[in-house]
Amino acid sequence: MNDLIPVERIENKILLLRGHKVILSNDLAELYNVLPKRLIEQVKRNLEKFPDDFVFQLTKQEVMALKSQIATSKKGRGGVRKLPYAFTEHGAIMAANVLNSKKACEMSILVVRTFVKIRKTSFEIKEISDRIKELENKVGETDSEVKYLFEAIRQLMAPPPLPPKRKIGFQPDSL
Repeated sequence: MNDLIPVERIENKILLLRGHKVILSNDLAELYNVLPKRLIEQVKRNLEKFPDDFVFQLTKQEVMALKSQIATSKKGRGGVRKLPYAFTEHGAIMAANVLNSKKACEMSILVVRTFVKIRKTSFEIKEISDRIKELENKVGETDSEVKYLFEAIRQLMAPPPLPPKRKIGFQPDSL
C-alpha cells in the first residue's frame, strides 16, 4: 500500500487555509479513487458527520489565491465549475468512512500519517526555534560571531524553495 503512493506526494497536496492544514476535495477524491462530485455527494448526504471544522467550501478569493496550485477552468470549457471543498485531517477520515470503499480506507491511513508527520515536523521546528531564541538571550549582544551562527541555522531551517514549474507543451531539444 505504501509503495503505491509515497507520503511525500500526499504531503504536497496539503495546504494551509483558514489556519487549518487541509486537502482539497479534488485531491482527496483522486487519492480515494472516486470522482470529486461523488465525494461531495456523500458529504452532502451525511452533513451531520461533517461539521465546519472537518470540511468547508473555499471562497472565490481563496480559489484565486490558490489558482497556481489547483487546476480550474472557465465555464463552458470543462473542468472545475464549482468551488472546491477543503477537508481537514478529521474530514478526510470521515470521508473515507462515508465512501465505504477499501481504497478509501487504505488511503485514509496514508493521509492521516501525512497530517501527523507535518504536525510533528512543525512542532520540532518550533521547539528548535525556541531553543535558539533562549540561547541568543543567554549569549547577549556582544558576540557577533554567535549571532551569525544563529542566523545561518535559521536559514538552514527555512523550507526549501519550490522547484521551478515544468513548462507545458512541446519543448524542442536545444542543441
